[in-house]
This record gives sequence, C-alpha cells and structure tokens, in this order.
Amino acid sequence: MSEPGATSQPELVVWSPGPGDWLRGAGICLAAGAFMAVSGAFGSSDVSLTRRLIYWIGLMFAGSLIGNLIARPLFALRHFAARPWLACFVITLLLTPPLAVVVWAASNLTYGLDWDPFDIVRFSPQVAMISFAMTIITYLADRRPVETHAGPDGSPPPRFLDRLPTKLKGAELFAVEAEDHYLRLHTDRGSDLILMRLSDAVGELEGIEGAQTHRSWWVAKDAVVEVSRGDGRATFVLRNGARAPVSRSYARALRAEGWY
Repeated sequence: MSEPGATSQPELVVWSPGPGDWLRGAGICLAAGAFMAVSGAFGSSDVSLTRRLIYWIGLMFAGSLIGNLIARPLFALRHFAARPWLACFVITLLLTPPLAVVVWAASNLTYGLDWDPFDIVRFSPQVAMISFAMTIITYLADRRPVETHAGPDGSPPPRFLDRLPTKLKGAELFAVEAEDHYLRLHTDRGSDLILMRLSDAVGELEGIEGAQTHRSWWVAKDAVVEVSRGDGRATFVLRNGARAPVSRSYARALRAEGWY
C-alpha cells in the first residue's frame, strides 16, 4: 500500500485459474470452432468438413492461448479489472497482430494460398472482429469479482476512509452501495452518501478484505453475518442489517474464496 503522498502504483489482484476455468475455456473454443467450421464462415467452405474443423478449432485454441497470455496480466491490474470492456478492447488490439499471422499461416497451409504477406493485413479486420467477440464471451463466462485485501500490520488505513463524511469518521465500514452517481456508505454508525463512482472507490479500499459482490456493491468480508437464499440467488446479510445481493456471475468465485 502506498504511503501518504507517494505515487500510487496499480494494485494487483492476480488469480490463478483452476481446472474448471481451463475446461470452460476449452469448451468455448470447441463450440465456437465447430460452429465456424459447419457454417463455412468467411468463405471457408472450399475444403472438407474435417479440414475445416481442424482449421477453425485450431485457430480458436491458438487465439485462446495468445489471448490468455495477454489477458491474465492485464486483468490483474485494478484499472482494467474495474473496467472490463476497456480491457476487452485493449486485449483485442494486442491480440490481433500475432493472431493475424497465425491465421495467415494456417490459411496458406489449409487452402494452398500464395503466401502473400499482404494477406496478413487483409485478414486483420476479420481476426479483430472474431477476437473481440471471443474475448467478451470468455470474460462473461469467467467473470470474477474485484477483490481488496487486508493490509499488513502497521500499514496506514485505506485512502477511502478519508472520504467518510464527518458524522461517520472513525466508523467501521461494512459496505459501499452504488446509487445513481452516489455511493451509500454502510457503517456501524449509520449510513450516508458521497459523490463517487464505485470502480474508483474499490481502487481506494485496498487494505480492507472485501470484494464486489454485485456490480453495485462492495462488501467487507468481516461484515457478513448471514447468507440468505431465494429465487436461486444469494444475499449477504451485514452486521447493520443491510442486505447485499450476490451476482450470479460472482457467486462461484466468492464461494471458492470461502465467503459462504
């Protein structure tokens, strides 16, 4: 954590993918590759279905491999973890050039083209379009909450606590809830509103163990006293009685982290 007055550095929220993540990614590649092959996408129907399957599934796995090498460190930066659509756009920009070379080589081997280097440029718009779509699909299938972590003993308090209104100074923060352009701060001394974006607030909450449980909520882990379920969704009941929803897209990751 940065000392007061020091230049802040991007906070890392690195996570290691488990077997389920890799299996899910492989399933997406297989499904997308099979669809492209069967449909003969982008005029690729000039060869047998078997060769198309090898071509398209191979390209999807190549794109997934290169994309993961780019995405893992990028999503580990809090700036991009809190702005996933920007991250998907940047990943596409970085992924398109090397993948266009792979597509060029695979297309020449499969379709017997003349190895014209200009084809790399010609393939790039199609590669970018597919890459962007696959990046979004993969992100939505594997969304994880932005987490904050407890600081070491003796570290200064999170910067966000300086933003608490006067009546809440020194209070224990339970949760932050987005309400339009404002944030409602839930504490052991009541609640109040401040003008701020949730994504910016989460970036200043490092030092308190917690996570986004929903696109509109950040919750401190120690504030959760009960988990209720209804309509297939979980809700965290906090020490002040507030109820924080748990997004279905975050539920699996939060359960793995021992929240419930």
